[in-house]
Amino acid sequence: MRHANKGRKFGRERGQRRAFLRNLAGQLITRERITTTEARAKELRMVVERLVTYGKKQNVAALRMLVQKLPKAAAYKAYHELGPRYASRAGGYTRVIKQARARKTDGAKMAVIEFV
Repeated sequence: MRHANKGRKFGRERGQRRAFLRNLAGQLITRERITTTEARAKELRMVVERLVTYGKKQNVAALRMLVQKLPKAAAYKAYHELGPRYASRAGGYTRVIKQARARKTDGAKMAVIEFV
């Protein structure tokens, strides 16, 4: 039974899944808008919102936490640009826009995830 086990597995083990989501989060923070599958976008939203909240704190501990969880360039961008940008906003930093077309190869539903 899956009581209190939320989150998608994406057919990966725990370490692979964490690395996968960290990589996607780094790409989203760097580019501020990416196209991916709908399931990945919805799962990524939870990860990125937490990282932006760390960036809002504007202290050394938060910066170190971001550097630990993201590539260095993405961590500094989250801390120096995204944190101050969303300082007055109480959550909800990203939006997921579902696209009408599906991926050609496997028919997966596609979505765009971007910062508000």
